Amino acid sequence: MIEWDLPDVHELEVVVAPESIDVLGHVNNTEYLRYMERIAWQHTQVLGLGWDEYQRLNRCMVARHTEVDYLAPAYEGETLRVGTWIVENDQRITITRRYQIVRERDGLTLLRGRTKWVCVALDSGKPRRMPPEFLSGYQVTAHE
Repeated sequence: MIEWDLPDVHELEVVVAPESIDVLGHVNNTEYLRYMERIAWQHTQVLGLGWDEYQRLNRCMVARHTEVDYLAPAYEGETLRVGTWIVENDQRITITRRYQIVRERDGLTLLRGRTKWVCVALDSGKPRRMPPEFLSGYQVTAHE
């Protein structure tokens, strides 16, 4: 059983592929960032804010700052559980997501991270206030 840091986790299962392995024989650090991006986008879609909605609203969320603590390695073929939560929403232009990556076989947490996301206009790339759809869709899912 996975012990998540926070309740009401949104989960994604990942099996470590051979191309994810670096010269040290474990998952490359950049792969963990890909896992984090993948679950953030998947969660966004579950919240009803997919690419079509982004285009209709001329808004999207882009990563501004990411912090990652790499705690233990993962290896080819291992099953990982990636979890995410929205832990902050300033109700203007930013949200913060937390992440936790856990190895399924032993429940060991391999990574903890967080990303501050900023709402920008698709046509200009400039920061813009979140539309009402973002305010309701990107609600805080867990409190730290």
